[in-house]
Parts: sequence; C-alpha cells; structure tokens
Amino acid sequence: MNQEIEQLEPKRLWNNFAKLNAVPRPSKKEERVIEFMMNFGKSLKLDTFKDEVGNVIIRKEATRGMEDRKPITLQSHLDMVHQKNSATEFDFETQGIEMFVEGDWVKAKGTTLGADNGIGVAAIMGLLESQDIAHPPIEALFTIDEETGMTGAKGLKENLLRGKILLNLDTEEDDEIDIGCAGGIDITATRTYDEQDVPKRTIAYVMSVKGLHGGHSGMDIHRGFGNANKIMNRLLYKSTEEFDIGVAHIDGGSLRNAIPRESFATIVVGEDKKEDFEVKLTEWIQDIKSENSYIESNLDITLVTAGLPAKIMEKIAQRKILKAIYGAHNGVYSMSAAIPDLVETSNNIARIEVKSGKITIGCLTRSSVDSAKFDLANSLKSVFELADCTVTLAGDYPGWSPNPNSEILEVLKEQYEVLFKEKPQVVACHAGLECGILGHNYPEMDMISFGPTIKGAHSPDERVNVPSVKKFWTFLLQILKSTP
Repeated sequence: MNQEIEQLEPKRLWNNFAKLNAVPRPSKKEERVIEFMMNFGKSLKLDTFKDEVGNVIIRKEATRGMEDRKPITLQSHLDMVHQKNSATEFDFETQGIEMFVEGDWVKAKGTTLGADNGIGVAAIMGLLESQDIAHPPIEALFTIDEETGMTGAKGLKENLLRGKILLNLDTEEDDEIDIGCAGGIDITATRTYDEQDVPKRTIAYVMSVKGLHGGHSGMDIHRGFGNANKIMNRLLYKSTEEFDIGVAHIDGGSLRNAIPRESFATIVVGEDKKEDFEVKLTEWIQDIKSENSYIESNLDITLVTAGLPAKIMEKIAQRKILKAIYGAHNGVYSMSAAIPDLVETSNNIARIEVKSGKITIGCLTRSSVDSAKFDLANSLKSVFELADCTVTLAGDYPGWSPNPNSEILEVLKEQYEVLFKEKPQVVACHAGLECGILGHNYPEMDMISFGPTIKGAHSPDERVNVPSVKKFWTFLLQILKSTP
C-alpha cells in the first residue's frame, strides 16, 4: 500500500510521508515518533537534539552562496489527531496508518490520515536530506502535542531557535497564505450523580447518532456540520420531558478539536409508553434529518432494543444536565468585524460521557480576540455551574495577531504570482496555529504559514490532494531560493 504512495510526485516528500505514517504518533504519545525523528537527523549527520519537553530540532548549514541569507526555521508538528469510524478496528498506539490513493486524493482506511501535519513534516524531512536544493541556513522545529494542548510550543525556551524567519507548514488550502490565527481554551465540566434502580416494567434501548461529517472544530466550525452531542441531547431532552425516560449511559464525541460525528446513549422507557415513544421518536428523527438534509445527508439515527442496564441516573440530575447541554452554546458565536468572513469566536461541545455516577463534558472555545474568548468561556461555565457542575478552564493559548507589513509575506505573495500567475489569498484562520505561542518567546521572528489542500482534517474523512502537494513543494523550494 505504501508503495503506491511512494510513487507519487514529489517522491522525496511522499516517501518520507509513508515512513512517518508507519510510526504511531497520537497526541500525548509521541515517544516513538520523537525517536524516529532523532534517528533521522543523526543518520544525516546533522546537528540534532531534543529539548526538555520533547520537541526535536535539526539544523543544516546553507548551500553554497546562500550563507549570508537570513536563517529560516521550518516548523511542523509531529503528532496527529487519532479519530476512527466506530466500525473500524484500529489501534493508533501500535499501528501505522493504512493509506490508499483514490483519484487525486490520498486517504486512510477508516481513520484520520495524519496529513495534518504529516505532509509538512515530510516536506521538511525532504529538505534536510536533499543534496541538490538551494537554501539558506535552516533549522527544523518538530513540535509535539500540537493537537491536544500545544504543550510543545508552550514549552519551547527562548534563545533556542536561530531562525529570523519562521515558515509554519500547517495550513490546509494551497491558495492561502496565513498571517493570523485564533487562540483557544479548554472547558471541562464534571459532576457526580446518584444512581437509582431501573424501575419495573421498563424496556431498554440504545440510541445512536452516526454518519455526520465531523471535521476540524476551528476550520470547519462555520460550515454548519451537525454536532452529534447536541443532536443526541435534543432527543434525550424531548424524550425526558414527554416520556420520563431514564438515562443509563451517554458516550458522545472524542477529541476537543474534532466536531463530534457519533454519539450513543442507553435509555429505559416504561413498557406502557413503548409504542407512543417509538412513534414520537420517529417523528423527531425525521424533523432533525430534514433540518440537516442539505449538509448532513448521511445522518443516521437509530433506536435498537437492548438488555436492561443495572442502574440509571437520578431524575433531578438527569434533567439538570440535559438542560445545561441544551443551553450551552455550540458553533459560531461571533464573526470578526476586522476581517471579512472570518469566524472570531466559537465553541465545540466535543465530548460528553455519562457513566457510573460521573458526568464529564469537554469543550474547546476559540477566538482571535482574547477578551471574547473568555467571555464565551465564562458563559459556558455559568451554564454548567447552574447544573451543579465543577468547571475548570485550562490549556489557554494565545492567538496570532496578523502583521500585514511582514517582509516574508511580501516574498511569498510575489513568488506565488511568479509561479502560479494569480494572486494568493492572504488570510487569518480560526484554527489554532503554533505561531501565536512561538511569537511570545520570539517576538522578532517574521512568521508565515502555508500548506497543501487538506480536506476533512480531524475526521476519518481526512484526505490530501496530490496535485496540491506538488504545488506546495514547488512553492516551498521557490521561497527558500528567494528569502532575503
């Protein structure tokens, strides 16, 4: 399978992507990929070292005649989002990604592909091992844990990097040059609840919400994709209000930076309400499918009878938490007044787990304006506290303020037009890029971000466009030749 990938052009990049994707590298568990990258740098006899948090830095001298150019830091992250379809048997901690080519796209079998940010990593590897690519002094910065906390970028010490220009290779549209991004903060609500016995003469069901797009909770938040947690909660809320159901378990979503695609709940209903409940639920499901038909045509909501659970939630706690989830904002909160069509502030209700007397709700709030980020965070905190939850705010990271007068921006705009005979789109994005964090310790570094076209990032539908990767590689080599 990787042989098919290795035949793609540019072979130097794709060969390294295949090697990288053979190494398990989920966020927070990057030990093997760190070792892989350390061995890679040392095998080239380049200056290779690891900092105290696990970031890998590899330095390479300039090619002849370019020694006096500004040194460049090339930056990508080693970790990847680990998402899979519920029916896919796969262990991200032990298995390499199973890739295949379909038309102009490289995809993975039922899992995330890791093109975010593996294509950037592979491109840097190709530059480091090359003997025939002109470049100024370069250093590769391979950060860890970008996807679940950006702890690699946060832990990077000042005065460690030598670059005057930073090229971040972690954006996902090949006609865009990124000069700014949103910051973010994790919101976690927890509480315990008393369990009670399942009433007599009841029937149990497993309710499932599946088939949603999912996607990146920053880049895709404005697309109107369904949130499985909100859809499930809507059904549970209405079922509680009209049929006094009991909830035993809820398991929805997974990672904070992924829009939840699936949710599952185990419930009980009185036997005397069975027929009316099933009829009414069918009506509600049809309403929800109709509302989402233009965007979520594959939405699948099912109700299947199941064995009775041992316990269910105490009713007051159940009603409070369902009301809180209903009231908690999800999706776009506000648009930027400064930059047209840019989402300013949003929230993703990413993870809900109700099990064995404990409730956990995980959200990721993003904003390009720090005060707005905390305003929405406090709004969510208030809603969950009204349901007797303990709420913590953690993992705060800053946004990256756009610099339209950037010297490296002018280089990229000019070279893009030279190569592709059209103007690039200069944008800021609603995703979290490490440039904002790195800029705190390296405020004088001129930063820019670009990359190939990647669709469906953070979901099992993730795919990278093959012609776009070639375009990205050509652009990168031209930039290296053209920097001041």
